Amino acid sequence: MAPYVSESRPMSNTLSPDAKPGSVSRSSDQSGRPFKTIGLIGRLGSDKVVDSLQRLVTYLIAHDYAVLIEDRTATVLPGHGQPEASRRMLGELCDLVIVVGGDGSLLGAARALCRSGTLILGVNRGRLGFLTDISPDELETRVSEVLAGEFEVEQRFLLDTVLYRNGVAVGNGDALNEVVLHPGKAVRMIEFELFIDGQFVYSQRSDGLIVATPTGSTAYALSGGGPIMHPKLDVVTLVPMFPHTLSSRPIVIDAASEIRIHIGETNQSYPHISCDGQTRAVAKPNDVLVITRKPERIQLVHPIGHNFYEVLRSKLGWSNRLGD
Repeated sequence: MAPYVSESRPMSNTLSPDAKPGSVSRSSDQSGRPFKTIGLIGRLGSDKVVDSLQRLVTYLIAHDYAVLIEDRTATVLPGHGQPEASRRMLGELCDLVIVVGGDGSLLGAARALCRSGTLILGVNRGRLGFLTDISPDELETRVSEVLAGEFEVEQRFLLDTVLYRNGVAVGNGDALNEVVLHPGKAVRMIEFELFIDGQFVYSQRSDGLIVATPTGSTAYALSGGGPIMHPKLDVVTLVPMFPHTLSSRPIVIDAASEIRIHIGETNQSYPHISCDGQTRAVAKPNDVLVITRKPERIQLVHPIGHNFYEVLRSKLGWSNRLGD
């Protein structure tokens, strides 16, 4: 496969007011390299993450790349000597952002960077690592390949969710993995009605509903009995959580569909709405939750040879051959 040449984007050679002092340029590299300015984001509270970040800073500076460190990540790298900026500004100023941590770290970065279309590369310092597919043992080798233009880009879409109360938006959020309606701390069933593109689907009493993208099909939805979906599919799965009926099953629908969930007026608890595991709103009886596909997509970078089925075999413990 021929090396990837990154698509040209508008460049800037100045930092915004919320970026800390330091000279950063997003202009194209005269050597023809696909990247010039590299952003770094790391999970906090891990010595292993700090070790990988320090190795990356050393490697990138030695190879004449401009390095921009996310301001929160910079707190665990005292004396790094590189300019700092918010996640939003990383998207404006960087050609590539490297995220060091687990899938949760990449999820957070993806939500912040999706609007800018910045390429994102993950280094796995978590557990499973479905999205962060470079291992620490091969950090410099794999990163050098990507920086040389030897990589593949995979687009992933996100979900947008808005909670309406009496026709007025009272909460919102976005998710790369899933949007979940759940009872929160109370152990109570939720009553709701589901509509897809304006068509009534069913009324249900259950612990809630998981609305997952293909990216999220290997996360919480998998634990709930949902199907594994290939990342190239433009679909969404709806997975009931412990429904009070034996006939309720996951449904896979077109990702362009509008999903409406009407919270039942007889609910005795206030259901929570979580996006990628973070509570974004608390619903009341008669509220309406609307979930749609976001227009922006994240640009996920993989080293050449990335294989989704190999990732599944590795992370889920599937056999490589008969008899294993």
